Order: sequence, then C-alpha cells, then structure tokens
Amino acid sequence: MATHAPQRQDFGRLLARLTRLHQRELAARLAAAGLAEPRAAHAAITAEIDANGSRLSELAARARMTLPATAELVDDLERLGIVERRPDPRDGRAKLIVLTGPGREAARIAGRTIGLIEAEYAQRVGPNRFEAAARALDDLLRSLDRGDR
Repeated sequence: MATHAPQRQDFGRLLARLTRLHQRELAARLAAAGLAEPRAAHAAITAEIDANGSRLSELAARARMTLPATAELVDDLERLGIVERRPDPRDGRAKLIVLTGPGREAARIAGRTIGLIEAEYAQRVGPNRFEAAARALDDLLRSLDRGDR
C-alpha cells in the first residue's frame, strides 16, 4: 500500500498567501503600536531608502515599481511625516528621499515587529525548518536577480 504525500498548493500561490497574511499581520501590529496609516506598499519604499537618502529613481528600481507609483507612495509617506525630500548634494537638480526622525523610529518598530512575527512563524514549523525555508527563498531570489540559469 503506497502512501502519498499530501498535495500542496503551487509555489506562487503559497508565496502570495503568505505575503498577504504577513502584510496584514504587520500592518495590524504597526497600527496597534501607533504608527499612522501603515500600508504594505509603504514598506516596499521605506525598506529601500539608504541611510543618507535615495533618489526616487533608485527607490523605484529597488522596489520594482514604476516611477509614478513610487512618487505617489513617497508623497504619501511625506504627508505622514515618514520621509522628506532634500537636495542631493551630488546634483542640485535632484532630490534625495530621506527618513525623518519619526520615519527612523517607525523603521525600528517595524524591524522589531517583523522579528516577532518571524519568531512566531518559527515556533509553528520549528526554528530550523523556518530558517531553512527563509534561506532557500533568499538564495532563490538572489539567483533570479543575478539572472542565473
């Protein structure tokens, strides 16, 4: 009598569901921590801002978003007091997007919160399995970014 492993959902669907669940949990916890109007799309931008600031075009490329969509999110983050635009000392025509004091604090809170969520995930499947899965995904993404075959 042969036993069959339970079928799983396809890889893309698994990633999409986990992303939605993670984003929803993160947004709820950040809102509970008092951060104004946290949105998943905000994290796609704020996570890519260099310590000394980043140009809008750099953020769009890193976040894999269009320039208009990135500009809209930066405008929103600026309205919330998370980022500000400053002249780029390397090019007077360009602006740098820089985290404000509250933006840096929000990033610290988000980082701690993500750590707590990941620890809870690790408890559910075991720390070694969770770490192996995270490393495998990281390796896969790096390979895809490099264009490895």
